[in-house]
Amino acid sequence: MTIKIFFTYVLIVGACYLSACVNPQQVDVLERDQRRLRGDLTTLQSDIDGVRTSLADTRANMQQMQRELSAIKERIDETRVQVGRQIGQTSREGDQRVKNLEARLAKIEEDSKVQAQLLKSREDELKQLRETAQAAQAAQAVQQSLPTNDGYAEAGLAAESEIVRKDYEAAWRIFEKKDYRVAISRFREFLKKHQKSRLAASAQFWIGESHFALREFDKAIVEFDEVRRKYPQADKVPAALLRQGSAFAELGEKLNARLVLQELLEKYPNSAEAPRAKQRLKTLES
Repeated sequence: MTIKIFFTYVLIVGACYLSACVNPQQVDVLERDQRRLRGDLTTLQSDIDGVRTSLADTRANMQQMQRELSAIKERIDETRVQVGRQIGQTSREGDQRVKNLEARLAKIEEDSKVQAQLLKSREDELKQLRETAQAAQAAQAVQQSLPTNDGYAEAGLAAESEIVRKDYEAAWRIFEKKDYRVAISRFREFLKKHQKSRLAASAQFWIGESHFALREFDKAIVEFDEVRRKYPQADKVPAALLRQGSAFAELGEKLNARLVLQELLEKYPNSAEAPRAKQRLKTLES
């Protein structure tokens, strides 16, 4: 609106100047228009200044917003870095924990191997002690089972008695060396040659004992039963029953083991094997 008035004023002044017909009324009108134009110009200038001020404020606000945005970006970047560090630290700590656990596991496995070796060594020592004790008991039993010269005299021929003794002792020495397969064969040869010898029951017993030592418990049971069946009056019957019960126990046949051991206690309560049979029964019943 002010721009139009300004152009109108310029046209009027120009027209009056050209026509040279300016009168007082026109001068008043012109002055009023000039004043109005000045006011409009002042208003326009004020508006322009206001716009400039507003624009400056807007620019200032934008700059402030940019600064704030930059600050926010920096904080985001810092946060990302911190999170990354924390994640990295957590990952490293996790890796270290895994390594520590693996090291502990390796140490436990190594200790377990050492303990297993020690245990095996102790078991071997115990086994040797048991075998030594069994050999001593067996040697004592053999000495007890060997007949005297008087016994052989009752059999009839002194020459035959010497042969029997030598054959038996040869088989026993093989058993004592733990060559059980050969011992079985030699004791069987002895039985074929000397069926009626007083040492026959002992030879049959050591056949069963050899199978027991080889952990052939089913065969041992049969051979021990032969002692009872073929030589019911022999001193080796209680020992054969005791070992037969042990063989049944080794096979997990506890009922048969108990029946055999109870038979031993009933028929031979005063034998040297009776206390061991009682102890074995308690073990089976527990």
